[in-house]
Amino acid sequence: MAKFQHEDPNTGTKIWETGTIILYLIERYDTENQLHYDSLDKKILCKQWLMFQVSGQGPYFGQFTYLHPEKLPSAIERYSNEIKRVLGILDGVLGAELNKEWLVGDRITYTDLAFMPWNDRLDATLGVPDDKKFEGFIHVKAWHERMTKRPSWVKAMELRARLMDEQGLDWNGMPKGTTNFQGY
Repeated sequence: MAKFQHEDPNTGTKIWETGTIILYLIERYDTENQLHYDSLDKKILCKQWLMFQVSGQGPYFGQFTYLHPEKLPSAIERYSNEIKRVLGILDGVLGAELNKEWLVGDRITYTDLAFMPWNDRLDATLGVPDDKKFEGFIHVKAWHERMTKRPSWVKAMELRARLMDEQGLDWNGMPKGTTNFQGY
């Protein structure tokens, strides 16, 4: 059994791995299809994007540029290039069709939302100012801004900030006052 499993308090189901947790929540609780589609083609597209997020975005955004305790220039360069590759794929897809706003279909889905947390921290992972984090990726920037303006995102980030503060944590999950990963 995985060490970091989570339990659904409503069902007792124990589960781990981000992508699996997201799929479980969608299938169990999104009964009105607000964040996914019923059609097989769009279901597969949503799962495809989720797999790209958990295998392409998740492991690279922060591993050596931010979270790794040693600052290894070759690793930072490699992971920074991988971040830009992922952003380039997203930018190309979002820019491929005139006025394409979402990864799948004509509305936001869980796939769009899965990219949010790491995209929101690109300034830290790339080591650039916040206003430069989407430089060269205009479609990703517009997509990200659409999502961060949603009242549910604003509310979630306010709640997150309050809870982190109550626990004595900084935005990055480390205790306040910790200036580097080694100190953590």
